[in-house]
Amino acid sequence: MSSNAAHRNELGEFLKARRAELSPRTVGLPDSGGPRRVPGLRREEVAQLAAISTDYYTRLEQGRIQASAPVLAALTRALHLQDDQRAYLFSLAGKPSARSPRRARQQVQPQLRRLLDDLTATPAVVMGRRMDILAWNTLAAAMITDFGKIPEKSRNYIRLIFTDPDMRTLYSDWNTVARTCVAQLRMEAAKYPDDPRLSALVGELSVHDELFRRWWAAHDVATLSVGTKVLRHPVAGELTLDWDTLTATTDPDQQLVIWTAEPGTPTYDGLRFLASWATAGTRDS
Repeated sequence: MSSNAAHRNELGEFLKARRAELSPRTVGLPDSGGPRRVPGLRREEVAQLAAISTDYYTRLEQGRIQASAPVLAALTRALHLQDDQRAYLFSLAGKPSARSPRRARQQVQPQLRRLLDDLTATPAVVMGRRMDILAWNTLAAAMITDFGKIPEKSRNYIRLIFTDPDMRTLYSDWNTVARTCVAQLRMEAAKYPDDPRLSALVGELSVHDELFRRWWAAHDVATLSVGTKVLRHPVAGELTLDWDTLTATTDPDQQLVIWTAEPGTPTYDGLRFLASWATAGTRDS
């Protein structure tokens, strides 16, 4: 199957998943209250909301045609898509491109490496394509896991989330963290549909974990941006951390992810204790 055809099929599955989440009442359509053959909105209801013919929408959902930008904008409004979902929809419907050449393994940008080394009281990692962990500082290794002990080809954040049992106890709300990771990986798949390593990663996790299969099939999407995570750390105790991402201008596929805490909070003190503990451990080793 060509990349263009695969994108059209994925676009159709994405539209199906989104309309299944909506009811007539939530989009302002009359609802008789009777039984419905499909969950959520019917195709003809989506077409009505987007001001297109039902036949056109059906062919679009079946992957038989490629939508124009105005139609995509109308569907964005009809299906109440969020910004991440809109970006994903437009990415899937972009112009077909030649098969991407094999990419060299990413190397962390030197300026990001220097910044990591300077962040002694702030845990931070550099993530690349597919959520690969390209670099980290001492505090991030103490807080999350010793990335240096993981083979480079397996040093991937979402793989660790689903395959490392310690991750399920480290994150207080593991389900939310893991599902968000799957949605972020969906965005990566739209950007790089021909990436064999990404395809292999999805296949591996689909075989390994039933929850991953279910969440991948839901076609949720999200970008790596900001948020809050609660960790139950075996040394530092409970940590409530705000995380943020900074994109490297020299390589937009590399993002610095940092975790911080409000000064004066137990988490702020816990990070400093963890930093001292990690430094002492480094000296003793």
